Amino acid sequence: MRYMKFLAVAALLLASAVSCKSRYELLLEGNDVDAKYKAAFKYYEDGKFSKAAALFESLSIITSGTERDDTVQYYWGLSNYAQRDYYTAETNFEHFLDRYPRSPFAEPAQFLRIDCLYKATLRYELDQTPTYTAITKISEYLADHPSGANAQVCHRMLSELNERLDRKAFENAKLYYKMEDYKAARVAFKNILKDDADNVFREDILYYTALSSYKFALNSQAHLQKERYLAFIDDYYNFIGEFPGSAHCKELEPLYNKAKEK
Repeated sequence: MRYMKFLAVAALLLASAVSCKSRYELLLEGNDVDAKYKAAFKYYEDGKFSKAAALFESLSIITSGTERDDTVQYYWGLSNYAQRDYYTAETNFEHFLDRYPRSPFAEPAQFLRIDCLYKATLRYELDQTPTYTAITKISEYLADHPSGANAQVCHRMLSELNERLDRKAFENAKLYYKMEDYKAARVAFKNILKDDADNVFREDILYYTALSSYKFALNSQAHLQKERYLAFIDDYYNFIGEFPGSAHCKELEPLYNKAKEK
């Protein structure tokens, strides 16, 4: 008897679960715009973003060209953003902004789109194409909303992304130094500052420039050393001229004294 009751309860629970699932699937596949619209927002408010996104996506076909379309499109992007599907959300917001640039949702959609692009950027060791894309779009947003509520966040994003590019350039040049190709290292470090004088690693770049030129001279044939030590002395003066209080001065000063004797 107890076993039969257990089976009955289990059957009821299973039927209830199937029924709930069936109602959602019927709603998703149906054409009742009002019911689907209401349910999509209910799922969104309840934090069930995957179901909300699916319903808003389905609605986007039905409501296209109607007064509800911009809301549906925007909340479709919001639902994907909320579940951290930033690639899809960015596509949603881009499509939304193309269609509704004057919508009341346009400014938040523009910010959320660049936040998606920012979150899609990669570590400095990897391809920085997404970083350049994000920097461009963030700059465009700041040009449109220089004093907006999100301006401070955008400036922080830009600072971080530019530092990432600076680090990539610095680390790439440093590879030559690690490989003991000091001539190539010196050229690479100098090229960084030629292209970007405000690189945040400027102190380290000038330090490694001087070290590279010293080691290049040290490892050169005797008849070439004098000229190359003079190049090091120039690099040394460039470094101490800008960073006289740097901790690196203690390392470079004895090298400078040796170079003067050559």
